[in-house]
Amino acid sequence: MAKDAISLHRKLRGKIFIGSKITPLKLDDIELIYTPGVAKVSQHIFHNPDQKYSLTSKGNNVAIVTDGTRILGLGNIGPDAALPVMEGKSVLYREYGKINAFPICLNTTDKTKIIETILAIEPVFGAINLEDIESPKVLDISRELERKLSIPVFHDDRHGTAVVVLAGLINSLKLAKKRMSEIKIVIAGAGSAGYCIAQLLNFEGFKNIVVVDSKGAIFKGRKVNMNKYKQEITKFTNPKEKGTLSEVLIDADVFIGVSGIKNLLKGNMIKTMKKNPIIFALTNPDPEINPLVAKKAGAKVVATGSYTHENKVNNALVFPYLMRAILDLKIQKITLDILCATALAIANIVSKNELTENHIIPILGDKRL
Repeated sequence: MAKDAISLHRKLRGKIFIGSKITPLKLDDIELIYTPGVAKVSQHIFHNPDQKYSLTSKGNNVAIVTDGTRILGLGNIGPDAALPVMEGKSVLYREYGKINAFPICLNTTDKTKIIETILAIEPVFGAINLEDIESPKVLDISRELERKLSIPVFHDDRHGTAVVVLAGLINSLKLAKKRMSEIKIVIAGAGSAGYCIAQLLNFEGFKNIVVVDSKGAIFKGRKVNMNKYKQEITKFTNPKEKGTLSEVLIDADVFIGVSGIKNLLKGNMIKTMKKNPIIFALTNPDPEINPLVAKKAGAKVVATGSYTHENKVNNALVFPYLMRAILDLKIQKITLDILCATALAIANIVSKNELTENHIIPILGDKRL
């Protein structure tokens, strides 16, 4: 696969381009779209700022912004190596949302500079998509931008991942015959994805949630390896448990992995969970456990974030479609209500007759999305 992927990228020399809606372009068109006609359009926008949405592409433009510090499960590989990933997202935005998405890979990891840059480029875009920036810095950036920008800030690693997890979990619980009010969920990873997954699941009504980082379970009063976002997590998760991942997994019903660590979860750990456990091993490109190993250990439903395996719980099911709605409805702030509604809509696409252990959410490109 690696050889084929590199060969395709070398052949394409980039996956995106900017095109024109005016084809064929005639000489008479130039005086309207450029000089002198475009001056009248500029004057009109100057006197009527709201017209920028109807007279330009702003309302259909999205900036995918990264500093390259947390690319997939590869870590801090920099903005140059981040570009192929952002180009890929641009293709999906265009293909499934008919959205113009521009990769903005910044040659700085400074939080203040990233915020200043995004504020400066706002006039071109109808929304900002933060992508693959290390935590907790990205959460600080997101909050500051939400406060200062008049356009929505979508953080795919956070919002997109949380939505697709909730959608997949809703349908998995039907198969495992488990109730939301009775189950225990363990989330491995307390970065931006783990933070928002815990937040969204709690908002939806799941109450027994334990979040684990490299130091074990996060709980109120823990002093080691904490930050303000982990402190926030303690307000609505884990009333009493301490210990390592293997310890808190005992009698758990659901494992959600967003740890960035390959093979973190072992088969013998799954065997200590409740009957018919649900395993979402979502780290890319290599999951926390091989799905075959998880199934052999007794998992009822297994999902990964990879397109190599069944049950592709990947945020690509969310961002092109949700962003289409955000732009069309001119939504300025992305709320937990919106995220829950989106997750439920995605889950409901899979009918009772379609729902199986190997098909818990729709496939990318499903027209119903």
